[in-house]
Amino acid sequence: MQPTLLVFVRRYAPQIGVTSLLAILLAIFMAASPQTFLGPRIYFSFLSTIPFTALLAIGLTFCVASGELDLSFPSVMAVSGLAFSAVFNASGSPTLGIAAALATGVGAGFLNGLLVVTIGVPSIIATIGTQFFWRGAAIVMADGLALNLAGIRETITHDVLVGRLLGHFPAQSLWCLGLAVAFWFVLNRHVFGDALLFLGDNYKAARMMGVGVDKARFGLFMLMGGLSAFVSVLICLEMANWWPTQGEGYLLLVFASVFIGGTSVFGGKATIYGTVVGSIIIGIIEAGVVAAGLAGFWTRLVYGLIIIISVSVHALVLKTKRE
Repeated sequence: MQPTLLVFVRRYAPQIGVTSLLAILLAIFMAASPQTFLGPRIYFSFLSTIPFTALLAIGLTFCVASGELDLSFPSVMAVSGLAFSAVFNASGSPTLGIAAALATGVGAGFLNGLLVVTIGVPSIIATIGTQFFWRGAAIVMADGLALNLAGIRETITHDVLVGRLLGHFPAQSLWCLGLAVAFWFVLNRHVFGDALLFLGDNYKAARMMGVGVDKARFGLFMLMGGLSAFVSVLICLEMANWWPTQGEGYLLLVFASVFIGGTSVFGGKATIYGTVVGSIIIGIIEAGVVAAGLAGFWTRLVYGLIIIISVSVHALVLKTKRE
């Protein structure tokens, strides 16, 4: 192998690996279920559902890259979606609803920041607590009932955010692509991304060198909260409903997407491209397992294996480098 090619492969090994895995899985599912995977319908379905997972996974990538975890985002989705739905039903304005949802999501992220950065609670413990708190708050405020968003499908906001371009192409896929590109630049070309990666790689060194570690950590939790709220709005618009359990199914999917994409569980290394491709893989696995005639609960087994294998590979690579 030429030296230049070898350097390229070593530098982009996670991206190459996850792309190869995607190609292999597609080939397997096309052979196992050609009637499903050789037609266009399932890919339009992917374009409508995978962006939700991908956007959440992008936010979590920033958290993991800095050495933090956020387990509260499914519940933040619920309470933000409630804010959107309640304000829309009261005012008839999707714009006011979106503002309320984003304010709720960012506020929830700020609370996580207070607990982790200011008080010093480990992020995994703090966000477990806020996960239960926000889920309970959403259920109590809604009396455990779902909300119907009557008339939301007739609004311009619906068409812009989740409408079907040319009759088939889901608008949320374009929003996901645009935000993925923007966050790639933030992670790889902006001082905020540099600070997060430095934090994840060596927290003490980052603080000693004057990196604004507290601001960066606050920022990443608020970013995760904002993205959770945005995804919740997209789901409410897509379904024209809000329900108290909204977001519950995303925790495992999002973590699997991040780790299979090549972001190190130990922090300091992350890839937005890998995260997006990882989200696609997760979405394809879910559809492929069902299309292959297996029961839906097999997907949880596969997701669990993916997380175990991905984390183990990162641990072995890190151990090898240290030795």
